[in-house]
Amino acid sequence: MARANNETGSLRFGRRESARLAAALLLSLLVHLAVWGGYEAGKKLSWWEKLHPPAWLHPAAKQNPPPPAVQNDEPNIFVDVSHADADAPKQAKFYSNKNSHAANPDESDANVPKINGTQKDVPKTEDVPRLSKLQPSMPAQPPPGTPQTPGDLDAMPPKKNDAAQPQPERPRTLKQALAQRDQLPGQQMHQDGGVPRHAMWSSLDAKATPFGEYDRAIIEAVQQRWYDLIANHNQDRTGKVILRFKLKPDGSVIEVETLENTVGELLGYLCQESIEEAAPFAPWPSDMRREIGANFRDVTFTFYYY
Repeated sequence: MARANNETGSLRFGRRESARLAAALLLSLLVHLAVWGGYEAGKKLSWWEKLHPPAWLHPAAKQNPPPPAVQNDEPNIFVDVSHADADAPKQAKFYSNKNSHAANPDESDANVPKINGTQKDVPKTEDVPRLSKLQPSMPAQPPPGTPQTPGDLDAMPPKKNDAAQPQPERPRTLKQALAQRDQLPGQQMHQDGGVPRHAMWSSLDAKATPFGEYDRAIIEAVQQRWYDLIANHNQDRTGKVILRFKLKPDGSVIEVETLENTVGELLGYLCQESIEEAAPFAPWPSDMRREIGANFRDVTFTFYYY
C-alpha cells in the first residue's frame, strides 16, 4: 500500500546561503567605499584635472559662422595741412588737425594730386626748413636823450617810421618759432598725378579728427627732439627706423620697440631717445578718451634718414 509524500518546502535560508549573502553584501560595501574614496582622493590631488578624455567622447560642438570682421575706415596716417577747408572730404586717406581737399594748380583727371617734391616717403605738400637753435634777441636800446654810463655803446636814433610801427616780437625758443610758423618742418614729397579741383597750391584729402591736434603736438615734440639729437652726429647712412610704443592716457610712453631699422644701432637709438625724452606728453583730451575706450593706444613712428 503506497503512502503519499505530503512534506512542504521551507522558505528559510540555510546556513550556507546566509553566509553567501553576507559575503556578497560585504564585498559590495567594500567596492563602493573604494570607488568613493578614490574619487575624493583624486579631487584633492587634482588627478581628474590632468586626465584628458579622447576626442570621440566630447559632444560635437555646433559650428557657428565667425562674426564679420569690423572694418575701420578711419585714416591712420597723419599729414600736415597748411591750407584748411571748412568741410571734410567724403573719403580721406590721411587725417590731420584740419580738413583739406585734394587740389592742384594745374587741373587734371588723375586720382591723386601732383606734387613736385624730392622724396616719396612722407606725405607733405610743401618744403618747410628746419629751425636751427635760436639766439636771444638783442637787448632794447635806451631811448634818445638817456644819459650814458661808461662802457655803453652809442645808440643809433630810431627812424621816425620805425617809432610809429610796433615791431613783432622775435621768437626766443624753438617752440615759439614753430607756433608762429604753424607748419611742421620737412621736405615736399614727389607724386605724379593731378586732380580736377583747382587751387594755387597742392593739397591732399585729409580729415580732421579728435586725435589730430593732439597728434600734431606729439609729432612736433618728437621731431624737434630728433633734430636736436642728430645735429651732433654724422648721418652717413640713409634708410628708416620704425618704432612702436604704447601711449597711456596720462601722456606717458611705455614698451618702445623697434619694428624695422636699416640705418644701424646708433641712429636707431637716437630715434628711440627722441620719443622717450620728448615724453611725457599732454594727457588725452576727453573726446579722445571716449573714442579709444582703452587704457593705452598703439602709436607707430617712422623716421627717415636722407
